[in-house]
Amino acid sequence: MLDSSFAAIVPMVCVTLAALAAMVAESFRGRGEQMPIGGLGVIGLSFALVGSILLWGRNASSFGLIRADNFGLFASIILCIVGLLTIALSGQTIRRDGLPAGEYYTLTLFSIAGMMMMVTATDLLTIFIALEILSIAVYVLTGLRRDSPQSTEAAFKYFLLGAFASAFFLYGTALTYALTGSTRLDRIGTWMAAEGMHVTPMMLFAVGMLLVGFCFKISAVPFHMWTPDAYEGAPTVVAGFMSTGVKAAAFAAFVRVFLSAYEPMRADWVPVLWALAILTMLVGTIVGVAQTNLKRMLAYSSIAHAGYLLVGLVAANEVGKAAVLFYLLVYAVTNLGAFGIIALLGTPDRPHEELRDFTGLWYTRPALAGLMTVFLLSLGGIPPTAGFVSKWYIFSAAVRAGYYDLAVIGMLSSVVSVFFYLRVVVMMYMAEPVDTEPRPAIGAVPFLALVVSTIALFYLGILPTRVINLAASSVSTIF
Repeated sequence: MLDSSFAAIVPMVCVTLAALAAMVAESFRGRGEQMPIGGLGVIGLSFALVGSILLWGRNASSFGLIRADNFGLFASIILCIVGLLTIALSGQTIRRDGLPAGEYYTLTLFSIAGMMMMVTATDLLTIFIALEILSIAVYVLTGLRRDSPQSTEAAFKYFLLGAFASAFFLYGTALTYALTGSTRLDRIGTWMAAEGMHVTPMMLFAVGMLLVGFCFKISAVPFHMWTPDAYEGAPTVVAGFMSTGVKAAAFAAFVRVFLSAYEPMRADWVPVLWALAILTMLVGTIVGVAQTNLKRMLAYSSIAHAGYLLVGLVAANEVGKAAVLFYLLVYAVTNLGAFGIIALLGTPDRPHEELRDFTGLWYTRPALAGLMTVFLLSLGGIPPTAGFVSKWYIFSAAVRAGYYDLAVIGMLSSVVSVFFYLRVVVMMYMAEPVDTEPRPAIGAVPFLALVVSTIALFYLGILPTRVINLAASSVSTIF
């Protein structure tokens, strides 16, 4: 099958079949019956991961709309890792909070299938359809705690603003079709190259509409307003999934569209992204310093990291292109680990999301305190974690491209952000525990997932060259 015309869709088909199997299993599950529905997701994602690896270098294409080049496959592998970690961290919290397991796993898998379609699509309409598949599933996941007004409010805000952003994206697609007569990225790029010296207001308007749609999904300022409320209101593991999977898929599609189809208009959209990168880094960092709720803090941290990724997109040299993919991989593992620990420490009556809830964690849960320290240091870009290496490549790309201002602002923003990460570390180690309430035992599967994530962060921080080279070779396949 990997040699057929359907080869490019094999990974997403594996995930979709797993989602359908989870849906059917839920329909046959009796009330109160325990069924390992998450295992179906693990099987589907594992097959998708193996399929992505086997497709590497084949440059397979299906229907003229999906292209499994190395760029899309690298992003798909990141999404498979996000999915596997999410499922590993979810089982315990789903049972504890009484969430509907069948719906949770089905929606998660359908959203990952949409993400995979998004990162491999070579047509704007296909990207839009994939965007809606993943978005609708994530909207529902955000409001999965139906008895929580906060969760319902977060889902409603996310849905309204998401629909607004989708309209911008679709309008940009329509204008592009009106200009070029096609929604295929290669044909758009050919037309743009021919008309590159004659940029019209309608061309600028089309690019601007698409830019709004992408910036909303990556939480770039000023399209970030939904992020803190959605992360705080959503179940914690869902917030971690949103902050990693959605961002990875949106950024991969962002890179494919703007550095291929709209590359001839680079001189027109780069100044806008330059300004957005600065605003996003500064707002995410400065507002994040004032947060005492860890989910909101990580939401503003996610905004700041979107700014760092925009720096790589603005630089757009060989280092910058590879750095974006490497950064997405590192950020996915790091942020899921941090959100996972917050989720696992919670109880049905108390979510343990506030900074004070981590007071003296080293004395009560030393293993989790140690793991959380690694994740926070990686988010802050402290060596020898992978977070340091990923930021190093991003800022190096900016310097090589001559964007010294972006590199300086990015480094200063990163230094300031260390404050709110280290604040949590200080609370865990330097303060006596004040909470004597017994915390829930951590299952073997989520703990193993956290340990593996930690090992991966040290490996990528000490020996990143091989993965960076793979990222660099994969990015070259779309240009």
